[in-house]
Amino acid sequence: MEEELISKKDLLDWTGISYGQLYRWKRKNLIPEEWFIRKSTFTGQETFFPKEQILTRIKKIQNMKDDLSLDDIADLLSPDQTSFAISHEKIVQQTLVSHYALLQYDAMRPQGEEYSFYDLIYLTVLDSLLLSGEIHVEEGKMAAQFLQDHTSFIKEGKYSLYLLRKLGVSFCLLIKNSESVYADKQTHIVFNADLDSIAEKLKITILSK
Repeated sequence: MEEELISKKDLLDWTGISYGQLYRWKRKNLIPEEWFIRKSTFTGQETFFPKEQILTRIKKIQNMKDDLSLDDIADLLSPDQTSFAISHEKIVQQTLVSHYALLQYDAMRPQGEEYSFYDLIYLTVLDSLLLSGEIHVEEGKMAAQFLQDHTSFIKEGKYSLYLLRKLGVSFCLLIKNSESVYADKQTHIVFNADLDSIAEKLKITILSK
């Protein structure tokens, strides 16, 4: 199915932003270069955008620009978080997760190493699992280990984690672009989390500290 596009003129009309704002946000890398699609029309060359993606992105920028600088928003929206690192002390100081979740996660990794941004995502998932009261500690650690083992996929974005239980046996799935997930009657979906949403909330929290 071909992706629905929106013209630049319609985009500016729908969102109320100006031509100058649009291209300033492009220069700041808030809107990816590849979303500016040049196409031939009966009036000549026009610029189009992937409709759903650009409207979602502009809404996010508009919601955040009163509280954050454009550079901070660019950092927030960037998919590349490979250079980010945070110490154990700062996680505790900023109360990003519970002490108990941090204790359990520390048992799974080399001592003394700083935490990557992806570690924070997995810690947040583990914290949510432990607080839910739906799982055993070992199930939570299993889910965190599963995420660690699949970091290369998670970096691509648009993945959700599902923790399922069937006949007393727990297992995890990573599903990309999921809208609906169905399981047989013997399989219980214990927990699911949109990893991109967790990442975005974490970035906002970190930037606001």
